[in-house]
Amino acid sequence: MNVICFGQQPCGFFPKRFLAAKISTAKKLRGQIGGRVVFFYHDSDADYRETVTVMRDRATGAEVRLNFTQENKIQKKHSPLYLKRVPKGWKQEILKQLPRFVDQSLINIFNSVNEPTAADFCLAMYRKLGLLDGIEVVRSSDKAFRLAALDLDKDYFADVDYQGEIVRAQQIGGKLMLHEGGGKYIQLPNKTVEKWQKSAPRDSRFAWMQSVIGCTHYIYGEGEKNYLDTKPFSDIKFIDREKIDDADFASIDYDVN
Repeated sequence: MNVICFGQQPCGFFPKRFLAAKISTAKKLRGQIGGRVVFFYHDSDADYRETVTVMRDRATGAEVRLNFTQENKIQKKHSPLYLKRVPKGWKQEILKQLPRFVDQSLINIFNSVNEPTAADFCLAMYRKLGLLDGIEVVRSSDKAFRLAALDLDKDYFADVDYQGEIVRAQQIGGKLMLHEGGGKYIQLPNKTVEKWQKSAPRDSRFAWMQSVIGCTHYIYGEGEKNYLDTKPFSDIKFIDREKIDDADFASIDYDVN
């Protein structure tokens, strides 16, 4: 059976247009060749900038960037997106701003979502918008997925405790490190890391994903083409997502009335 896959971090509570384009490409391909569509949801990433939602003010045309807030600096900078908690009051503040950007039907969907973390909130939004109808979701944070995936021995990230939070530390030279930026790192105490705590870095993420999903067709984005080495995967057909304008802006064109 054909297995059509695409991957993406949580990318805004209204998804960026490039994710909508990947989904559209996958569904069209399934219509042509049949098979399953799988969304590899890389919610193990810790970069809070991934969830920036770029909107355009309907009255002024101004570009506005909205995002989740976090409870503390450690969580914001180092916790994976599946553990970045949505603080009390955040949704109410966003609801005040949304009439500048979207119609009431989309505001109602946003208001209906009450998930506790950034990754869960985004995924619930994508589902309620109908984007993921008929699509399987595999999450990189899922312990069952991590245990089934290939072993990550020397090069990996690990979700470990640090000052009361779970953070995404990088294994560098046998040490667990938190990147502070500007070439600065915090070394964490040595500790045993189990397989279910590990996730793959960028350069080995595709092989890690593929070891479980076993896709036959992969739809990659513009950024992935710059670093993904497809040579070891000659049995997979790599497909460009469809071209769109304003790829980094939020996708807000849905018939949800």
